[in-house]
Formats: sequence, structure tokens, C-alpha cells
Amino acid sequence: MVTIGAALDGAPSLFSVAFDLASVGYAAHEHFATGTAESYAAAGPREPHGRWEVKEAESADYTTRLVVYRPTDPARSNGTLIVEWLNVTGGLDVPALWMPTHRHLVREGFTWVGVTAQRVGIEGGGVMPGMGLRDADPARYETLDHPGDAFAYDIFTQVARAARGLLSERYGIPIERVLATGASQSAMYLTTYVNAIDPRAAAVDGFLLQGRAGAGVPYEGWNVGNINSAARQERAARLAGRDQIRADARVPVMVVQSETDVFGALAYRPARQADSERFRLWEVAGASHCDTYFLCASAHDSGALPLDELAALVGRADSSGIPTERPINSGPQMHYVLQRAFDALDRWVRDGTSPPSAARLDVGADGSLGVDDIGIASGGVRTPCVDAPVAVLSGLGQPGAMTELFGTTQAFDDATRKARYPGGRAEYVAAFGAATTAAVDAGFILPADADEVTALGAVGWPES
Repeated sequence: MVTIGAALDGAPSLFSVAFDLASVGYAAHEHFATGTAESYAAAGPREPHGRWEVKEAESADYTTRLVVYRPTDPARSNGTLIVEWLNVTGGLDVPALWMPTHRHLVREGFTWVGVTAQRVGIEGGGVMPGMGLRDADPARYETLDHPGDAFAYDIFTQVARAARGLLSERYGIPIERVLATGASQSAMYLTTYVNAIDPRAAAVDGFLLQGRAGAGVPYEGWNVGNINSAARQERAARLAGRDQIRADARVPVMVVQSETDVFGALAYRPARQADSERFRLWEVAGASHCDTYFLCASAHDSGALPLDELAALVGRADSSGIPTERPINSGPQMHYVLQRAFDALDRWVRDGTSPPSAARLDVGADGSLGVDDIGIASGGVRTPCVDAPVAVLSGLGQPGAMTELFGTTQAFDDATRKARYPGGRAEYVAAFGAATTAAVDAGFILPADADEVTALGAVGWPES
């Protein structure tokens, strides 16, 4: 049994948006959750089909925290709660799916809860040690106590269950559906959660996983420092696997992947599976595991930014603030596709309207990503960034142990641009608009985002 404490005074320590949530009609709260969690051990073989059986192993007390973003006016709530397993790869809690999707979540009245599910979020570690909650504010977070990541699965279950009552009883927010989500390392934990824990926990109504690896996390958890260390062979071995989502998943599951995830460092390709009654896989052409929208634009994108400012932030391929050998991926398509993915999952759970199926990214003769004659990926979820391009956007080709997750941008030279658009900017803008319409019609970009996508495309034509 978990107990949720009163809201804490002051702002929570969380990497998040830089604008005031009150400006978009939202409020933020932080609570501590205290309880006793179980760890799990295998009760049968762990086969690639994902139908994994577990049994309870040990018990341990914990105190963790959760952050709530909710509509200030309960009447704006759409009845759907998103519970995010906060990502700790960088050594601190990061809401890796709230950041690229908050525009849609706020626009539609979703409520969001971020859960400090893993020990690193409290104690620090990962890529940048010294960034955990205890380091950020020792006095505020001195009572937090995490027994280890073997208990993270049950901690997440307990908080997801308790969040319904918390929001209804204390904030008057009606909750009818709960969607669980997590990106990157968190998606790898949720792969194991869907396959082994959810059949017995039954705490949520659907899952959205973004940027997962081929392997799900072991029941005892992963050593975060080792996963993300410079020892790339060790890291690659941990991520490699063929762990599919179980075919008899209890609730709908969506997985959204970039080129990096399928063919690059995350090594997901062996775990690919066909769509089914409760499973959808979207592989986004031209997308990388992390991009300039996430790194540079998401914190500032309240919906009120002038278009030129938004375009300038997204366009920071050479000046993201992270040193890389090549310009990083500056395509915002993952942002817009993920917004549609949350919409699609919500509809799937809400009324049974299943999301569209998407073609998989093509595989070349040598087993690598299939590309066209200028290097743009073929197959996958299509967006105007790849169907009416002015640059080759890729999730691959960036040197470095962690920077390889950022992909690359290679702007067309004059000859390539003129050959593709002999009619110049006018022809390009028309093609980009048509490609946007096609992506909306195919169900991979929201109609509400279409005008902005088209406008961003128009300003993407390089000045002569």
C-alpha cells in the first residue's frame, strides 16, 4: 500500500519546460510517495516471444517522488492521465516524452505524472554523476529512500494506481484512463514491465514506448553507469536482444522508433514484430534517437513562440550546445509523430479506434538501413522532412559513444537542391505542403499540427 503525501511547497527539481506552465493553463505539484515494494524473479524461461512469468522475491520500504502537471481548470481535463517513467540515463530525472509532446498534451487537456522510478533519480549516477535529487536539493529530498531498481517495477505500479485517487480527490481532475509511457532506457524497463509485470499488476490501460533497444531490462535492473559508459562493447551487449512485446498483451501497446533505435546503437531490429490486435510499431524515417527539437526547442515551445524563433531553435544542428563532429539531426518529425502517437493511443484505449499500421524501414542488401540515391531512408513512417527534403536527415553516422544517438543533418548542396526542385522555392513549398497533407491523411501527423509543419518547411528553404 502506498501513501501519497501532501503537495510540497515550491517548484520541483525536474528538467522540464522553461516557460511558466500557468501561461498555458496548467499547474505543477510535487508529492512524496511512501510504501513497501516487491522485487521479482523469473518463474519460467525468458524467451523472445515476451510471455514471461515472474514471482515475487523480496520486499523493501521506499519513499520516492512524483511530479504532477494538470489543467488548472478541471473542466479542461480530457480524462486521460499519462504516467511517465522518468529517464535517468543522464544522471537525473528527465521527462523524455513530456518534453517533445507537451504541446499536444496541454492543447488536449491531458494530465501528466512523472515518477522517479529508479534509484539514480534520487542518488545520482549515470552519464553525469552528481545530478540526482539529493544533490539538487539535499534538504528538500533528504527523506527519499530507494531500495534499488529491482523494486522499480512495483514502485511504478503503485504510483500509477495511486495517481488516479490523488488527482480526483485533491485536485478534482476526473481520470478515466491511465497511459504508461517511457523513452529510451525507461522504454527498455517498460518492455519488461509489459511482458512480465503488467499481466499481474493491471494498473494502466495502455503503453507508449519510444526508443527502446532489442533487449528488455533484467528483473534486477541494469547498472546505469555501465549501460552508458564509454565501454561500448559492454553497452552494446546489454542492449542487444530479440525481446518482442508479448502477442497476448493485456492492453494496447505502441512502440515508436527512430533509425538510431532500429539500425544504430539501440539494436532493435532483431526484436521487430508484426502489428496485431493490441500492438503497433512505427519506425520514423529520417529520425534520430535525440534531435534539435528535443535539445533546443522543446523547453521553450509553449505554443506562443513566433515561427521564426521556433525555426531557429529547431535549426541548431551546428549549435545544439553538445559538441559533435557533424551537425546533428534537425528534423522535428519525431516531435510531431509522437504527438500523433499519444493521440492515437488515447483513441485506441478510449473507444477502440486502432492506429494505422506503418511500413517498416527498408533493409538494404547488406542488412543496413535501406536508402535512396541521396541517402534518405526508404520505408517507415513518412513525413515531409524526408518526402520533400532540403537535407539528408539521418539517425545514423554521428561519431561518439553517446553522441551517436543524435544522428546527422547534411544540407543539400546547390546542385542537389536545383536538381530536385528546378522550380526553386515555390516548387519546394508546394511539395512540402503536399507531403504534409499526405502524412496527415495517413494518420501520422495531427491535423492540428499541419499548418505549423508546413510553415516550418517553408522557412527551411535556404537563403541564396
